[in-house]
Amino acid sequence: MGRVRDDARGYPPAMTDTISVEAFRAEAKAFFDANAEPRGDEQFEWGVGSDRVGVLDEKTREQELADLAAGKEWRRRLFDAGLAWLSGPEEYGGRGLGTDHERALAEIESHYRFPAQTSFGIGLGMIAPTILAHATPEVRDRYLRAVERGDVVACQLFSEPVAGSDLAGIQTRAERDGEEWVINGQKVWTSGAQYSDIGEIITRTSPDKPKHRGMTMFLIDMHAPGVEVRPLRQITGGSSFNEVFLSDVRVPDSHRLGDVDGGWSVALTTLMNERASIGGSSGGFSFGTTRLVELARHLDRLDDPVVRQGVADVVIRSRVAALNNQRAMAKVLAGQLPGPEMSIAKLSLTRNGQRLGEVLTAMLGPRLVADTGEWGMYSSNEIVLSIPGMRVAGGTDEIMKNIVAERVLGLPKEPRIEANGSS
Repeated sequence: MGRVRDDARGYPPAMTDTISVEAFRAEAKAFFDANAEPRGDEQFEWGVGSDRVGVLDEKTREQELADLAAGKEWRRRLFDAGLAWLSGPEEYGGRGLGTDHERALAEIESHYRFPAQTSFGIGLGMIAPTILAHATPEVRDRYLRAVERGDVVACQLFSEPVAGSDLAGIQTRAERDGEEWVINGQKVWTSGAQYSDIGEIITRTSPDKPKHRGMTMFLIDMHAPGVEVRPLRQITGGSSFNEVFLSDVRVPDSHRLGDVDGGWSVALTTLMNERASIGGSSGGFSFGTTRLVELARHLDRLDDPVVRQGVADVVIRSRVAALNNQRAMAKVLAGQLPGPEMSIAKLSLTRNGQRLGEVLTAMLGPRLVADTGEWGMYSSNEIVLSIPGMRVAGGTDEIMKNIVAERVLGLPKEPRIEANGSS
């Protein structure tokens, strides 16, 4: 049986003695050949296919539920075939395999089409590692396999109307009542709350203590009495974010994550994994560098020195960010705790998105606000409007800069005011 590693990531050490990478590749390829459609040699061609290039989901409730059902069915098949949680401990449904196996699976997956798995991103990338590292054995047994298999969808309940990136300023209260806790408060910007089954929530349990020392984390039932989810309309028109109201929501003490008043260290586990998930991905940007070059070609702007410089800048910086992400994600897959380099990755993602938006605006001008019916023009405004939100998700750019300055460069810390008024 694979050994369980008791670190903030919770994953076992890399293990390659249970099945060779070559044998595993053959196993995985046989599964995908039998269950998924090959992608083929897909090449981007201007004017062909959908021209949507948004970052956030813009679906009707019916589309969302249909996609969720299809995603769950695929996730279950993948999990039951032993191809869903390669690095996880075997006692919870993982296979205890290592980085090379993860890379092999990712490479094979890239050649096939299958239902989108975006609904599970928060649960798999942020909540499950936190449960594994900080939950009681009862909660691990109850939820880890279910989350990894797609039977249970999880969301993250951190931000509040007056506490976004300043997470230590939260006001949601949890008060103990025997073997239960009673939670009251409000959360905001909760992605996927409308279809989630459980939520990881940070609360204030000791308001008289300094801000970082009086918080406790819990796992709550999103279907419990007193939990109300209300959609928030995005600037692009969709509603993938929510505000969540909690009124006398009762949670058993067994569903506490970590120690009482020790929620800050638990939150750091989630936040580091969140930045690894966001920074190590494309952030939802479907407007790739190839498409950017083809747009400039279509508009006959490739000889414009200003446009050429802008496009080249986006292409080069995106490539550098991708290489840096590969190095950082190799550490994550090896079971190491995501470090401040993931803040650099997340910051690079949003800064590159901002540069992309500036180049698109310069090239398209009025076409971004007036729909001429021409393919790929007006639709590009969705990504321009979405980019500012990415600067907030997973911690603002300003917070990321502070982390890099303090933890990487060793610069003096920014003064912080605690709840008792001292700095």
